[in-house]
Amino acid sequence: MIKDEELQTSKATRRASMSDYLSPRARAIPPSGIRRFFDLVSASKDVITLGVGEPDFVTPWHVREACVYSLETGKTQYTSNSGTPELREAIGQYMNDRFHVEYDPAKEILVTVGGSEAIDLALRALISPGDEVLVPEPCYISYSPITALGGGVPVGIETFAKDQFKLTAESLKASITPKSKLLILCYPSNPTGAIMTYEDWLPIAKIVEENDLIVISDEIYAELSYSGNHVSFASLPGMKDRTIVVSGFSKAFAMTGWRMGYACGHPDLINAMLKIHQYTVMCAPVMGQVAALEALTNGMDEMKRMVESYNQRRRLVVKGFTEIGLECHEPQGAFYAFPSIKSTGLSSETFAERLLMEAKVAAVPGNVFGKGGEGYLRCSYATSVSQLTEALDKIGNFVHKIKMS
Repeated sequence: MIKDEELQTSKATRRASMSDYLSPRARAIPPSGIRRFFDLVSASKDVITLGVGEPDFVTPWHVREACVYSLETGKTQYTSNSGTPELREAIGQYMNDRFHVEYDPAKEILVTVGGSEAIDLALRALISPGDEVLVPEPCYISYSPITALGGGVPVGIETFAKDQFKLTAESLKASITPKSKLLILCYPSNPTGAIMTYEDWLPIAKIVEENDLIVISDEIYAELSYSGNHVSFASLPGMKDRTIVVSGFSKAFAMTGWRMGYACGHPDLINAMLKIHQYTVMCAPVMGQVAALEALTNGMDEMKRMVESYNQRRRLVVKGFTEIGLECHEPQGAFYAFPSIKSTGLSSETFAERLLMEAKVAAVPGNVFGKGGEGYLRCSYATSVSQLTEALDKIGNFVHKIKMS
C-alpha cells in the first residue's frame, strides 16, 4: 500500500503540463508552414487559391467506377501487405515501359498509403541515430521533419535560380561528411518545378557511388515533365540497387484523396520497409488499389490530356509573372511556379500574408520550403485559366502598389 507521504512525493514530481509527456523529437518538430498559412486562408472569404498542391481535375469516371464496382461485388477485405499482385504487376510494367527500370513485382515493389508513407518507411528502415540525410532545398516540407523523427540529421543543400534550381555536383560534394548516409531527391521539384536531365544526373550518380550513399528518389511528379521524358534516377548505370523510387497516383492521375503510393527498390530495402508497413497500416485500402490498377491500365489518355492542360497554364503563369516584373525561372515540371518577390523588398511571409489580406490571393511563402526559399513564392497553376488570369491581375496590382509606396 502506498503511504500518504509517498503519494505526496509522487504528485510533486508529476509533469507540469501534458506537453511534458511528449518525446523530445515530437516537441522539436515545427508545425507545417503550409498548414499555418492556410489557417489564415480559411478565415478569409472570396480568396483565389494558388497554394494547394493537387490537381483541379476530378478522378476520371472509369477509375471511380472501378472502385464502385469493387464495393458492389464485396471487395472489402485486407490484401497482401505488399499490395495486390495485379497492381504490383501493373506498377512493374509501368516502370519498365515509361522509365526503363525493371522491378520484380513479388520482391521489389510495395504498395503504400500515398507516397508520403513510402518516404516515411524508407527513412525509418534506413536511418540509424546520427545519420546525416542530404536534402536539396527548396523542397517538399516533409523530408526534414520525418528525418528528425527517425533520429537522423537533415542536411539542407541550397539550390539556386541561376542553376534552374538543379542539384549540382559541387554543392552535393561540399555537403558530404563521414556521417552522410542518404540523399533525398525530388525531381520534378515541388516547389520549384525544376527537372534533372540524364546529363545532369551523371555526375550526381558518380558522387553517390563514390560516397556509398543510398538514394530516396521521390518521383511523384514524373509524368508532369514538359521538356522531354522524365529520367528516373534508378535508370542510371549502377543506381538501381542504391535507389528507392517513391511515386504514386495523386498528381498525374488526379487521385490525391485516394492516398495510393508505392516504392520500388532492392529486395532487402523493400523487405525492411514492408516489416514496418505490416505493423503500422497493414495494407493500403483494397478499393484504392482497384482504382489505381484501373488508372494504370486504362487511364493514360486522360493523364496526357491533364498534363497538356497544365502545360498551357504553365506558359500563361510564367508570362504573367514576367509582365508583372517578378523574375520567374521557367518550371519544366510539376505544376508550380516559383517567382522571386525580392524586388518588392518584402520577406516571403510578409508578401504572402499581405497578398492574402489585401488582394485576396493565396500562395505559399517560399521560406517554408527550406534553404533558398526566402524571397520566393510558390504558386500552383493547377487551377482554371480564368482563376489564374484573375489572380495574376490582382498580384500585378498588388506589386505595383508596393513599388509605388
